[in-house]
Amino acid sequence: MSVLSSIGRLASRYTAARTRHRGERILLSLPAELRKDIGFPEIFETRETRRAATFSPKII
Repeated sequence: MSVLSSIGRLASRYTAARTRHRGERILLSLPAELRKDIGFPEIFETRETRRAATFSPKII
């Protein structure tokens, strides 16, 4: 794996994360009633619980 491919992969991850966060900020700026109508709170809560389950420390 070359350095350039690693940098390219990091750049694409950064771009995807930045786009996702921008979209979340835009949706969070909408009124709560409108967010509820489009189902954003449920989508956001599901993603957060999945992230917490994925990164939670397991005690053996």
